[in-house]
Amino acid sequence: MSRPTVRWPRAGAALLLAAAWAAAVAQAAPAPAPAHATQPPKVLRYAFPIAETGFDPAQISDLYSRVIAANIFEAPLSYDFLARPAKLVPATAAALPEVSADLRSFTFRLKPGTYFADDPAFGGKRRELVAEDYVYSIKRHYDPRWKSPNLYNFENAKILGLSELRAKALQSGKPFDYDTPVEGLRALDRYTFVVKVAEPSPRLPLAFADAAVAGAVAREVIEADPDHVMERPVGTGPFRLAEWRRSSRLLLERNPGYREVRYEAEPPADDALSQAIAQRLRGRRLPLLDQVEIQIVEESQPRLLAFLNAEHDWIERLPPELSPPYIPHGALAPHLAKKGIQLERVTATDIGYSYFAMEHPVVGGYTADKVALRRAIALAYDVQAEIVQARKGQAVPAQSVVPPQMAGYDPAFKTEMSEHDPARANALLDLYGYVDADGDGWRDQPGGQPLVIEYASQPDQASRALQELWRKALASIRVKVEFKIAKWPEQLKASRTGKLMMWGLAWSATQPDPSDMLGLLYGPNKGQSNHARFDLPAFNALYAKQAVLPDGPERDALIHEAKRLSVAYMPQKVTGHRILNDLLHPWVVGYRRHPFLRGWWQYVDIDPALRPTGATATP
Repeated sequence: MSRPTVRWPRAGAALLLAAAWAAAVAQAAPAPAPAHATQPPKVLRYAFPIAETGFDPAQISDLYSRVIAANIFEAPLSYDFLARPAKLVPATAAALPEVSADLRSFTFRLKPGTYFADDPAFGGKRRELVAEDYVYSIKRHYDPRWKSPNLYNFENAKILGLSELRAKALQSGKPFDYDTPVEGLRALDRYTFVVKVAEPSPRLPLAFADAAVAGAVAREVIEADPDHVMERPVGTGPFRLAEWRRSSRLLLERNPGYREVRYEAEPPADDALSQAIAQRLRGRRLPLLDQVEIQIVEESQPRLLAFLNAEHDWIERLPPELSPPYIPHGALAPHLAKKGIQLERVTATDIGYSYFAMEHPVVGGYTADKVALRRAIALAYDVQAEIVQARKGQAVPAQSVVPPQMAGYDPAFKTEMSEHDPARANALLDLYGYVDADGDGWRDQPGGQPLVIEYASQPDQASRALQELWRKALASIRVKVEFKIAKWPEQLKASRTGKLMMWGLAWSATQPDPSDMLGLLYGPNKGQSNHARFDLPAFNALYAKQAVLPDGPERDALIHEAKRLSVAYMPQKVTGHRILNDLLHPWVVGYRRHPFLRGWWQYVDIDPALRPTGATATP
């Protein structure tokens, strides 16, 4: 039977997916009734500051698209929502994987009875998740067609046979061969698959806990309309995409075919709030919400006003520039506390940084003069001014690429990454021949060519504040700067292909292993997480060696040396780790910010009794 092809409207049009799918699967088995059929739907409403790019696990890399995908797709593993430190738990797997003594073989056994959301590609039948779906989904990252920015998550683990299969497709120019079996990724039976790697991989299971990367897709859906998979997410998770107005509004609804999952969590004994949440929600069927409505609101002030007017139920990461009246000295303002508003405040497991394109003829390269230029620019930049002026105190200075709450983070490790020393910066530039050759007051390159830094940025208020700090920093060392302004998704596309000289962004860790952050500078990750395209053999060797070692002093020493090299060569100026302040109205129940889990919507509830009249959403 041929599979129907479903083409959705392009940018700017409303994608009324729920209606289209309902018509196509009218003959399917009736879906279970909503949990709150006699009451208005429980809707969580909030805003993203940056537009989504799409929802295919093999193609997405930005945080906001990953949040959507992580609530639609499911990886075999996940994290306990309330456990701290982070704790791996089974998701679609029946248990944590069986690991061989040599740490090279990992066997995953799936729970029967997990089904994909309805889609026309299934011909009106319920489609069960099976082991072959994970084999296919992981192989898609190796398919050159998808240009997966997440390939490094698996390729660095050296899964046997998959890199060779990818190389064959690249060399031949033929389509990737999904049907050729490989030793490193095989389905043993309907519900069991095994992953085998060339070297010990103690932390490989962490790669299978990110639903936005290792989430299962159905081959029938991908092959039914391969040109539009970013717009057609069909997963086994608790939510499904119901409506989409690109870069404007998204509506997700409870997946009526989601298997029976009950709220379970093991919060720390000394965390009274998490203990109370667990007691209140334990045993409830997930998801607790019926719908999640997301709007794209790029400017900070309108996002905050929508929250204060109860048009949104929470504001994720209160913009730092607006924070002083609402969280003075890091505490919730009394006028908000009287309204029952909640504050969730954590130091993020992330970094804010500006990278230098290491392949760019002006700022790139590994010779002493190029290293001196990057280090001078980094020394000229005032990290403390950024924290005080742009971030209003809502960040802590960074010393390296490894953030707090992660193995390898050492609070005693101090480097020039956080230093502000324009005098030293000027001396470095003088020493290596970056002088004013033409008498116009601005430094030139050692060969006499003009020295102009092109810094990519965005048109929003927060980015404009950072632009002024960079302008002041570079003026202090007499270096010209030009800002190349475009919206964030456009800058992301340009960055992936190495077209930007400098760009500032943040990177949120997806797992507690420091390999996740050190991977931003690992040479083979160029074009993926490695935006700087840094490729230093000494760093690469350290990265590869630490990856196969168990946690302990020997591995810590290698991580320390890798951090030191990243500071010495300065491929990126890491400025800080953000302090995140989430504000929630009193009717939002059960929220705690997890450092790594993106698919958290299912654990949050809305209490209609506390939501004021007129604040109920009407999607």
